[in-house]
Amino acid sequence: MYIEDLKFSLWADFIERDYLDKEFKKLVESKIINGATSNPAIFKNAILNSPAYKIQLESLNGLSAKEKYEAVAIYDIQKAADILKPLYEKGDDGYVSIEVDPFLCDDTQATVAEGKRLFQTINRQNVMIKVPATEAGYSAMKELTAVGIPVNATLIFKKSQAIYCAEAFKEGMQLYGKSVDTVISIFVSRIDRALDAMLVANTIQTALTGIYNASVIYEEIQSMNVPGCRALFASTGVKDNSLPPYYYVEKLLAYNSVNTAPVDTIKAFHEHGSHKKVLPIDKSIINEHFVHIEEIGIKIDEVLQKQIDDGLEIFKEAFKEILEVL
Repeated sequence: MYIEDLKFSLWADFIERDYLDKEFKKLVESKIINGATSNPAIFKNAILNSPAYKIQLESLNGLSAKEKYEAVAIYDIQKAADILKPLYEKGDDGYVSIEVDPFLCDDTQATVAEGKRLFQTINRQNVMIKVPATEAGYSAMKELTAVGIPVNATLIFKKSQAIYCAEAFKEGMQLYGKSVDTVISIFVSRIDRALDAMLVANTIQTALTGIYNASVIYEEIQSMNVPGCRALFASTGVKDNSLPPYYYVEKLLAYNSVNTAPVDTIKAFHEHGSHKKVLPIDKSIINEHFVHIEEIGIKIDEVLQKQIDDGLEIFKEAFKEILEVL
């Protein structure tokens, strides 16, 4: 744990081969991070921009584009899992996540099949299969946990999504017969980036909507008390230079939670951030903020739904770009 008394974990939201061989090991050994996450956009930037993949890709001639992608991604996930294994073995997380093909987000059985295949091929117990929180995804989450596969439920913006994920995990574990580690990834800063310009124009305080929304969802997850299941705060990098780079880590510190953040954000938090618990936030404060938002004509549910839709499209587009180049 990064903060033991809070049971708070800090995971790096980044995968790239040279980084895994060098800086990642140091961050793990220094007890600054105890896990890692990836997604199609992260792999796109790594594979297309880093020379570290050139030799392996040259050896994969004759394979389909998706087979090439999986070979490269699986190698990196295995490497990260092996570095994190000592943490996993002593019960200090040590997980790394890999996402299923985002184009399968509306197909339960295809998602389950790919999740099982990836988990078996990677052949590391400290791997989480990342599944988008869609109608098909909830059923897939249940089926994967029912065979003991750890799951990272991703692209959560609404409380209802978190409830469906937690229920799926609970039902899956009942079938499996014991606890399975899972996380519910709540996306934060994207909400503020979508709304803050409108809030400034109406003299409503900015950089709070994502945090307040996450606090509500965090409390719901905690109240459901699903064994092995935690809230994970994602999309916690800062784009607004007026905020400290560690803003979305410091402002989301909560008991029994995870924050996955860019490496530079993690370093800034480690050096300068407060370790004081912040969540949960008083509900009256949260309600007042959302009342003000509604009063200026913003329908928050529509905003959140657009973020879900856009998030899926971003992952699909990143995956498509990788395959086109490969």
